[in-house]
Amino acid sequence: MAKVLIVYATRTGETQTIADLIAEGIRFSGHEAEVVSVKEIKDEAQLGGYDGYVFGSSTYHGEMLQGMKTFLFIAEKANLDGKIGGAFGSFGWSGEANDRIFDTMKHILKMDLIGDTLRLKSSSLGGGLQMAQDYGREIAKKFGE
Repeated sequence: MAKVLIVYATRTGETQTIADLIAEGIRFSGHEAEVVSVKEIKDEAQLGGYDGYVFGSSTYHGEMLQGMKTFLFIAEKANLDGKIGGAFGSFGWSGEANDRIFDTMKHILKMDLIGDTLRLKSSSLGGGLQMAQDYGREIAKKFGE
């Protein structure tokens, strides 16, 4: 059984809701998932002991939240090279944050990411609940169990 850490940054709580739904999808697949706010991560040692990572932030004025930017610098020190991962984000108008997180995870952290990011306006709109859970299931498939 794999253990996945989901780290999120949120302004209104929607990104946390999406993180929780991704965790459900991972758990439905028989793996463990822990959901943590970026505010709780103080150093790279807290990222140890996981088999996979999913990072997400809401987009605010075209950017990820500052807490996620700071967290990604911490993650850079954690040697996540080759680890399974994914990125997600919520947005009101544009939704660039998740793409920037995904690119950082792929090119800077050198992680083994699933095919694409998850971008949702809301978990309650347009099948968002199912999409978030399915994203968690896709992460779980990367473990091959």
